[in-house]
Amino acid sequence: MASFTAEVKDELSRVEGRCATCDYAQLSALLRVCGTLSFKGAGRYSLRITTETGAVARTIIKLTHELFNLDTSLTIRRSVLHKTRNYLIEIAEQGGLEEALIELGILVPGQGLAAGIPRGLLRKRCCREAFIRGAFMAGGFIADPRGDFHLELAVTGEEFANELVVLIDSLGVHARLNRRRGAYAIYLKSFDDIVALLVGMGAARYAHTIEGIRAMKSVKNDVNRRVNAELANQSRAGDAAAGQLALIDEAENLIGLAALPRAVREFCELRRDNPELSLAELGQELAPPASKSAMYHRVLRLQGLVDEARRD
Repeated sequence: MASFTAEVKDELSRVEGRCATCDYAQLSALLRVCGTLSFKGAGRYSLRITTETGAVARTIIKLTHELFNLDTSLTIRRSVLHKTRNYLIEIAEQGGLEEALIELGILVPGQGLAAGIPRGLLRKRCCREAFIRGAFMAGGFIADPRGDFHLELAVTGEEFANELVVLIDSLGVHARLNRRRGAYAIYLKSFDDIVALLVGMGAARYAHTIEGIRAMKSVKNDVNRRVNAELANQSRAGDAAAGQLALIDEAENLIGLAALPRAVREFCELRRDNPELSLAELGQELAPPASKSAMYHRVLRLQGLVDEARRD
């Protein structure tokens, strides 16, 4: 069964760019986040891209062929220990690769690997969304919302990580950054931010799924609160009833129930017959019924009579 992250990435792999530059922006992020660039001399480059998600591998190969007509090779490896697939895409040294890397903003002529994001590709909002979509597909994780709400994106390079956070913020989504084992983790924990980012990237179906799960969680939490409150009320009512029964026993020993005022005696007899009822429920057993306040005043009157008998 596919993980929730893999299902979201599969949906994202089917999103079409809204302008001619979107595919370039998405491929740029895909290669930058999960690719390793090798340099063998002037103009001689090769790329190795690894991913555990088939939809990501398909998207990288498709865009590489369509945008630059570059030759690629695909190797599918299976982990014996974890029983998972790993996809290795290799783009060997070839004519047009250097130009493609420059056009994608991954290489800067005369300077080498670009440190930040390719601003020239990100002038439109749709292209910024496509770049973030590619970055998430390459290095993103989203927890199953039936547990915690958590979305994370792992990247390398401090400048790239900081600029990606700013880019995400430009969509109205608040992201945070943590350094972790030599890499950087961009993460979101707010439900509203996670849904907004999913919608922005194009995963509207899974954003809707998460909203439905939150609604169910809210209902369950409300039910749990009500049950807990009822249990607490029952516990308090039980403690109060036990105290009232002890008071009645003392009144019987000191005064005698027959000597009590009729209303107080009526309360004592009713309480002994119904130790499990709350005061409000006890009052409903009378004819005519008495309110919780009226029953409480009978308890106070009984307490006063017992206190007086103790002094005497």
